[in-house]
Amino acid sequence: MTHLKIMASRHSAFYSPMICTIAGGFLEKEGLSGEYHVVTDGGSSGMEVAEGRMDVAQAAVSASWGALDNGSKAPFAHFAQINRYDGFFLAGREADSNFTWDKLLKGKFLHVHGGQPEAMLRYAAHNKGVDLSDVDDIDSPGGDEIMSQWRNGEGDYFHEQGSFPQQLEHDGQGHIVASVGEAIGPVAFSSLVCRWDWLETDEAKRFAAAYKASREWVNTADSLEVARAEASFFPSMAESAIAAAVGTYQKMGTWSGGIAVEPELYETALDVFQHSNMVGSRHDYGDVVVPPPGM
Repeated sequence: MTHLKIMASRHSAFYSPMICTIAGGFLEKEGLSGEYHVVTDGGSSGMEVAEGRMDVAQAAVSASWGALDNGSKAPFAHFAQINRYDGFFLAGREADSNFTWDKLLKGKFLHVHGGQPEAMLRYAAHNKGVDLSDVDDIDSPGGDEIMSQWRNGEGDYFHEQGSFPQQLEHDGQGHIVASVGEAIGPVAFSSLVCRWDWLETDEAKRFAAAYKASREWVNTADSLEVARAEASFFPSMAESAIAAAVGTYQKMGTWSGGIAVEPELYETALDVFQHSNMVGSRHDYGDVVVPPPGM
């Protein structure tokens, strides 16, 4: 049985299709096994793959544009889509069924700063008539740190992927008021990457088959069943919070369709990054994305 090292750049239920290749037993059906890693602070999951320390990683098409801006070849290939929507939510201290994005201007906004999360948030806010630069914000790297900040009383509004805000709702410490993904619409948010020379291997084809089966299952299975399968990956989260996040992503269409990175969603990702002046030019899809191995 071939053993694969799989790395996430962010650890959350948003990446359930990748996590469940391991947690749901889909790798084993293809004669593979896997171990799950999360990139360390300041690291790059894509470069861990490019330099041979990982076999597959979760990244974003935007992670390849820096090299292309510098005239170099993209250091890794994007071969499958994980999420076709942004997976971040906004939560507030109080329930607000009439939330509008301009309310972010009336309090302090604890949000993930830097890179794609901020670029997507800035674009979503723009779509809702708000300039993120006008918001009184509080910096956070996200994850466990942003949860600690919020629980320590920082911020009136909160920004993270599922199932962090769902856990706040479970604990009675916050209320989801908006979805960044709904404010943007379909976009190539996150994808699976590998080394260019790995694409033609039998392992790559078997992994792609396992991943396809996992993503289809995660998208259609009962959300609580998915949560139970991957609960050990999230020991600080309630199963009901994980299930709530999974169910919301299913309804949004986050994991719908095939596993190929969709060209039109790649173009939308370029729109997002151009809005924040975070990409030098509109790099060709074929310089970044390849078809899923064996498909």
